[in-house]
Amino acid sequence: MRLLHTSDWHLGRSFHREGMLTHQAAYVDHLLEVVDSERVDVVLVAGDVYDRALPHVDAVRLADEALARLAASRAQVVLTSGNHDSAQRLGFSSRLIDAAGVFIRTDAGRVGTPVLLEDEHGPVAIHGIPYLDPDAVREPWGLAARSHEAALAEAMRRVRSDLTGRSAATRSVVLAHAFVAGAEPSDSERDISVGGVSRVPTSVFDGISYTALGHLHGPHTLTDAVRYSGSPLAYSFSEADQRKGSWLVDLGPAGVTSATFVEAPVPRRLARLRGELDALLVDPALAVHEDAWVQVTLTDAVRPTRAMDRLRDRFPHTLLLGFEAAVPGLGALPAARTHGRTDHDVAHEFMTDLRGVAPTEEETTLLFRAVDACCDDPDVDTVFTESGEDD
Repeated sequence: MRLLHTSDWHLGRSFHREGMLTHQAAYVDHLLEVVDSERVDVVLVAGDVYDRALPHVDAVRLADEALARLAASRAQVVLTSGNHDSAQRLGFSSRLIDAAGVFIRTDAGRVGTPVLLEDEHGPVAIHGIPYLDPDAVREPWGLAARSHEAALAEAMRRVRSDLTGRSAATRSVVLAHAFVAGAEPSDSERDISVGGVSRVPTSVFDGISYTALGHLHGPHTLTDAVRYSGSPLAYSFSEADQRKGSWLVDLGPAGVTSATFVEAPVPRRLARLRGELDALLVDPALAVHEDAWVQVTLTDAVRPTRAMDRLRDRFPHTLLLGFEAAVPGLGALPAARTHGRTDHDVAHEFMTDLRGVAPTEEETTLLFRAVDACCDDPDVDTVFTESGEDD
C-alpha cells in the first residue's frame, strides 16, 4: 500500500498580511498530481486543515474542492483535526462522507475504531487520532494526569486494544497531531503546552507500522516509522530553510519498506537579510533575493530614514523590518530638563535622543507643526469674566 502523508495545510492563513489562498490552491493541484503520477492508495492528512476554528468561506470552498477532487481520484483519504480546527465543524457529516472514500476522524470518542483497508498483503488498520486537548478528555477518559502524554497514551491504549483483536498480518497506521520529542518547532506553530509541558515521547507510538504526525511545520524523521510531513508552505520566516512537501511511504507486508520526501512547489522563496542599509542596497550577491519575501534586520548605528521605502525599491516584497541597534531607554524627562523650555525644545531633544542624531531641518518643521497641532485645543474657552463665569 502506498501512502501520501501530508498535514498542516492551514487553509485561509496569510503570511504577514499576504494572502496565501492562491498558493494553497496550487498545492492542492500538486497533491492531486502526485496521487496520480505516484499511484497513491491513501492520502493521510494529519490535522490543521484550516487555520482557525471559524474559517473564511474561501478557505472552506478550497477544502471542499480538495476533498471532492481526492474523492474522485484513485486514492482514499483519512483526515484528522488539529489544534487549529474545530473538530465539530470539520467532522460535520463525516459518517455520510465515509461512503465517498474520505474518512474524517475528529471525534475523540471514536478513537480506537479504525478505517479498515486492504492490499495484496492483507488488512491495514488506519487509526485517526484527532488533536486531544488534555482538559477536554481528562474527565471522560479518567486520566490520572493533565498532560498531552497522558491523553495520547490513553488514545494509543485504545488503538492497541483494537489491534490485539485483529490478525497478526494486520499492519497499523496512526495519524496524530501532537508535539513529539525529538523534533524542533518553528515560530508559526501555536503553543499547545499544558502546565508548561507539550512534548510526548516517541515511544508512545512503538509497534505501529507507520505514524503520520502533524503540528510541527518542518519535516522530521524521528524513526523510520514515525515522521512529520510539515506544512506544505512556509508560514513564518523561521521556516526559510525548511523543505516543504509530503512523505511518500510504501507499506510492505512487515511495515515500511521505503519513504521518499516529495517536495512541494515554492510560490515565493523566503530570505532573511542582515546588514547596513546602504550595503544591502548595492550588494550584487543579493540579487537572487529580489523576488523573494524578505525579512531585513538593519545594523546601522543610526536608524536610516525611509528605510522600508528604500529597501522595497530593490526588494519589492520586503515584509518585515527590524533594527539591531538598541533604542535608548526613554522614560519621562526629569523636571530639570523641561523646566522653562518650550514644547518645541523638549520634542526636538526627544527625537535626538531616540535616533542618535538631530532631526533635519525638514523633519524639524514637521515635528514642530505636529507639536503645535497637539497643543492647540479648539474646545478651550479663552474669554472669562472677572467672576470666573463665561462672558
